[in-house]
Amino acid sequence: MKDRTRVIHPRDVPVPPDNRPLVAPIYQSVKFEIDRIDEALRLFRGERPGFVYSRDSNPTNRQLELLLADMQGREDCIVSASGVAAVSTCLLAQCRAGDHVLCFVESYGPTRTLIRNLLGRYGVSHTMLSIEDDEGIERVLADRPTRLVVFESPTNPTTRIADIERITRAARAAGALSVMDNTFAGLHNHGRYDVDLFVHSLTKYASGHGDVMGGAIIGSAALVKAMRPDAKTLGPVLDPHAAFLMLRGLKTYYLRYDAQSAAAMRIATWLTEQPQVRSVRYPGLPSHPRHALAREQMKEFGTVVTFDLHGGLDEARVFTESLALFSMTASLGSVDSLVMPPQFMQPRDLTAEQRAICGVSESTVRLSIGAEDPDDLLEDLDQALRQVPA
Repeated sequence: MKDRTRVIHPRDVPVPPDNRPLVAPIYQSVKFEIDRIDEALRLFRGERPGFVYSRDSNPTNRQLELLLADMQGREDCIVSASGVAAVSTCLLAQCRAGDHVLCFVESYGPTRTLIRNLLGRYGVSHTMLSIEDDEGIERVLADRPTRLVVFESPTNPTTRIADIERITRAARAAGALSVMDNTFAGLHNHGRYDVDLFVHSLTKYASGHGDVMGGAIIGSAALVKAMRPDAKTLGPVLDPHAAFLMLRGLKTYYLRYDAQSAAAMRIATWLTEQPQVRSVRYPGLPSHPRHALAREQMKEFGTVVTFDLHGGLDEARVFTESLALFSMTASLGSVDSLVMPPQFMQPRDLTAEQRAICGVSESTVRLSIGAEDPDDLLEDLDQALRQVPA
C-alpha cells in the first residue's frame, strides 16, 4: 500500500468486548459503511439497527437522545443544533396550512416569531393569550379547533408559572397536542404531566459551561418517529462532538442544578430585603403569585431570578454595568453567573398592551445564577446596588 493510500485507510484498532472505554467515543463520522447490499437495504427500510448518514442518526447523538428521553420520562428524542432548531422543527413537523396554534405572550421571543411570522406565511393562524389566563385557554380550545398549544414554565424572563395539568387536560379534551418549552425548569422537571412534546435548549443546562449549542424534542416513540423524516429533511443536525460535550456535561447536571438553584433561592430572598429593589420574581418565594403551584409542579425553583429596580433604564444600566462577577450576556444555565438588562429583553414584537401583560419593565433585570460561591455573588450584587442613585 502506497503512503498516500495508507493515510486514508489506516489500520483498525479493535476494542475487545471485555475491554470497553469508560467514556464512549465520539463518532465523528458523517458516513457509515456496510458490507452487504441486502443488509444496507434492510437498514434503509428500518428492518435492522445501524447507521448510514449522520444527518439521519449518529451513535454519539443517539446516546444523548436516549439519555435525555430517560431524564424527561419519555420514550424518544431528536437532538438538534440549537434550541430554536428544536422549536422550529417541532412546529414545522406538526403543523400544516389551515391549522391553529395557541401560544402565549410570555414566551421566548424566537418562538413567538416562528409562530407569528414563519407559520403565518404558510397559512397557520394563532391566538396569543397570557399564560395565567386559565379560563381564556379553556375557552379558546373549546371554541376553535387547535393543532398545538405551545407554552413554557417558568416563563422567560418573568418566571411566570403555567398550570400544566389544567393546560394539558384542556388540550387533550380538544384534540390538540401540548408542546412545552421546558428549558427553564430543566430536564428532570415536569415529566409526570401529560405533555405530548417537550422542547429544550440544551445550550443551557445540558452542557452547563456555555461552550456548546444544541436542542432537543422529547416525546413518545410514536410522535418522535413521525417527526424524524421531517427532521432529516430540514437538516438541523447536532454535531457529534457537541453531543459528546453535552453527554460529559450531563454527568454533573444534578450537582450543578441543585447548587445553582439553592444559590438562586438565597439571592432572591436577599434581594427582597434591598431598598433599591421594587419587586423580585422567583417561583421559590412565597410572594410569587403562583408559588403554591410552583411548589406542586417543580422539584426545585430554577436558577433564574428576575427583579425590578426602583427607577428605569438609567438605574438598570448603572446596576448592570457595576457588576463584576456577572457577565452581561444572553442565555442561562451556565456555571458562570450572567445578567441581562432591560435593554436586552424588551419584547419589541409585541403591542403596548401585550408588553404590559408580558411584565418586562424599563427596570427589569434577569440574573442567571452560576456555580460561584453565593457569598461572593451577594457581595457583588450589594456593591452594584449601592451604585444605583437613590
